[in-house]
Amino acid sequence: MIVTRTPLRISIGGGGTDLPSYYREFGGYVISAAIKKYIYISVNRAFFPGYNIKYSAIESVATRAEIKHPLIREALAMHDMPDHLDIVSLADVPAGTGLGSSGSFLVGLLHAFHAYKRQPVTAEQLAQEAVEIEMVRLGEPVGKQDQYIAAYGGLLCQEYRSDDTVAVSPLKMSESAQLELRDGLMLFFVGSTRSASGLLKDQKAKSEGKDAAMTDALHFTKQLGREIKTVLEAGDIRRFGELMHEHWMRKRARSSGMSSDRIDELYDIARSKGGATGGKLVGAGGSGFLLFHADDRARLRRTMNEAGMREMDFDFDHDGSAVQFRNL
Repeated sequence: MIVTRTPLRISIGGGGTDLPSYYREFGGYVISAAIKKYIYISVNRAFFPGYNIKYSAIESVATRAEIKHPLIREALAMHDMPDHLDIVSLADVPAGTGLGSSGSFLVGLLHAFHAYKRQPVTAEQLAQEAVEIEMVRLGEPVGKQDQYIAAYGGLLCQEYRSDDTVAVSPLKMSESAQLELRDGLMLFFVGSTRSASGLLKDQKAKSEGKDAAMTDALHFTKQLGREIKTVLEAGDIRRFGELMHEHWMRKRARSSGMSSDRIDELYDIARSKGGATGGKLVGAGGSGFLLFHADDRARLRRTMNEAGMREMDFDFDHDGSAVQFRNL
């Protein structure tokens, strides 16, 4: 049996500029943070022929072509994995909550296949394989940050170049600044899940159609991502909270469906009553988690609890995708 553990993520800055419809013309820049909320994948040699797969559904099929889950089907095909396999997925947080779960799931699955075949693999190779499956083979309108942060972990700066290459580097923060950042950030579950595919298709169509408002919004987002890098590396965590607010105001205007009346209400409550410096909705699906920066965690927690919101505590993950158990 092989068991992998792969982190979910929060987007710190530049989100949306990692889509090819933007970066192939202008170049993209994203900062992401892996968090200690994980997707676990186990792959085991089965006694009987076929593929037995358990995720939010259960599949038991004779051939790869019969598998309904597209990521599993394409990953098995890419690695030409034999039958007689049991594949099980478990997650700390459900899909559709804006934390990059599909990218983490796929990176963890690919890592498990490499380990099953006793093949060493780098984080870069895992990210590239996951991008190949989601963006090329399946044609999903997604970006690259989820696959890269899941593979590498940490607080990661990602430069997306027009030739499709990616340069990654760690965010150079002192240990005390990282602790201050972690202690200042809070996640609250909005209470619903949703696929981001529709909103990402909307962004893709507008970018490819040279929509001026969308292009200007993404230019602003990229510039803000670089400014966030500067203030975080300088240890100015409160200024980062203010930049989050600017980011969210522009992101909300970037695509219809990015927010909702309920999310707008919660955001305003967090700022006016909870003392949040700034925040944003994590992900592109108009649901999931609100991420806030606050100087007074207790005040914001109390305010959001009164509004019916549930906090999810988290820490940063610095390992990326890892093999947790191996017994073959």
